[in-house]
Amino acid sequence: MYQRKIPIDYECGLSIAMEVVGSKWKFCLLDEISKGIQRPRDLVHSINGITKRVMQKDLRELELHGVLGKTIYAEVPLRVEYYLTESGKTLLPLIAAVDKWGLGFAPRLKSILEGTETAVL
Repeated sequence: MYQRKIPIDYECGLSIAMEVVGSKWKFCLLDEISKGIQRPRDLVHSINGITKRVMQKDLRELELHGVLGKTIYAEVPLRVEYYLTESGKTLLPLIAAVDKWGLGFAPRLKSILEGTETAVL
């Protein structure tokens, strides 16, 4: 069984938040699911750059942490749909704030990465 090398600090809210949503794609997955895209096939098509393997891993972790729920339909072919739990819905204002900040910072980041502006340290 997997044993963590560094234990989670349950006294630090940032550690908890990073454990639950700290990955490149989890906010994107939660955002798309909140917009009504629920099936894995549709999620992988709606999120530019995510791989199926990473998406499945992140969906599994979000479900384990109680942020997502999953409904499996006994059909042929098998159909799976994800939904936000009540805990997951509490993340929506945070996701919206991060999205707003990212869109506002995008022009500056673009100029920094293209070399037309130097980052202030």
